[in-house]
Amino acid sequence: MEKAPKSLRLHIGLFGRTNTGKSSYLNMITGQSVSITSPFCGTTTDVVEKTMELLPLGPVVFLDTAGMDDTSPLGITRVEKTKKALASSDIALLILENGIWSEYEQTLLDACTLQKTPVILIVNKIDQAPPDGKWLERLQSFSVPVLVASCCDGNRERYIMDLKKALIELYPEDYLSSDSILCDLLPPTKDDLPLVVLIVPVDMQAPKGRLILPQVQSIRDCLDHNAAVSVVTSEDYPRFLTMLNTLPDLVVCDSQVVDQMVKDTPPSVACTTFSILFSRFKGNIEVLAEGSGRLSNLREGDAVLIAEACSHHPMQDDIGRVKIPRWIEENCGPGILIDSCAGKDYPTDLEKYSLIIHCGGCTLTRREMLWRIEQARAKHIPITNYGIAISVLRGVVERTLSPFPDALLAYKKTLIAVDSKDLG
Repeated sequence: MEKAPKSLRLHIGLFGRTNTGKSSYLNMITGQSVSITSPFCGTTTDVVEKTMELLPLGPVVFLDTAGMDDTSPLGITRVEKTKKALASSDIALLILENGIWSEYEQTLLDACTLQKTPVILIVNKIDQAPPDGKWLERLQSFSVPVLVASCCDGNRERYIMDLKKALIELYPEDYLSSDSILCDLLPPTKDDLPLVVLIVPVDMQAPKGRLILPQVQSIRDCLDHNAAVSVVTSEDYPRFLTMLNTLPDLVVCDSQVVDQMVKDTPPSVACTTFSILFSRFKGNIEVLAEGSGRLSNLREGDAVLIAEACSHHPMQDDIGRVKIPRWIEENCGPGILIDSCAGKDYPTDLEKYSLIIHCGGCTLTRREMLWRIEQARAKHIPITNYGIAISVLRGVVERTLSPFPDALLAYKKTLIAVDSKDLG
């Protein structure tokens, strides 16, 4: 890929009340007219994204949001989008108007504290009046970085350097040392070249002429870690195995063919799915494996939310809207209520669900995926992901989770707890 995908970039959100100069500050930092600005409140009507290289940090995405105190006719919708942008931000820039700290600023700071999002306070428009010393002391008492800025006093380079310094100090550790997607599962070898086989479907859900993002990132991970990778279709996989002099070290397939892959793969070969790999890469595989145990005791009238991060149009035999609901009915019986959501539209009323089944989250940042998991856990709602759930429903989960012993143990413990509850 020519550019890093948005989901692998550091997401930096700009938040604050209306007319504090968020868009002007973003334009000043980027050196471009990214956002429309005006002296009127409510100019920013939707989240504006700007991807760029912010050296030495690397690839980032700036999110310019509407004011939290927007009282215009569309204000409620705009504020909701701002809240969703906050959930996907790795670092939040809270833009302040000189001398003002209101309930809106406090609400934003409290929300960032709750979801453990690092915050930088930026006192804007200092060209109009220097900040009051006692007011600055109050800001510094929050124990977060406090910067000053102006978008029109000619000190742009200084303000950029101040921001970069603060960002580096708050840079999330998981961006400094990104985990491997799959190569840490391969046996350590000195002489032999590890071999990974990826079973990739070529169907209507795969973009014509391209592979989907998890497949591309898995291939890149193999190349980055000096492992050989072969890509085959599920139809060609059995014949491909007969062509090899030695068995592969790992086989990864699309979840939709997981039961057939397990049948075709020798018991001595580790195997899993792309979605399960991403349950670890983007989320918390132990929590998601634990949540899948709820599939064993769904009953008529229970509601299940199927959540997808991307917003593609549903296709014939769609995995989330058709196949998973069908497999749930086959395993759990009729009468299970199925809801679905896509894109950034993650519901807030999660308590009405007995289980959440989430996609792999390849288009989300890890922070946003973890926050979605945390929202479910806060309301005591089990949550799992497509790959783990499908493996459970197809009866092969112990095989596909075997490369992840802690996750497999979490799944088995949940089953024991469910069985004990049923017996009781």
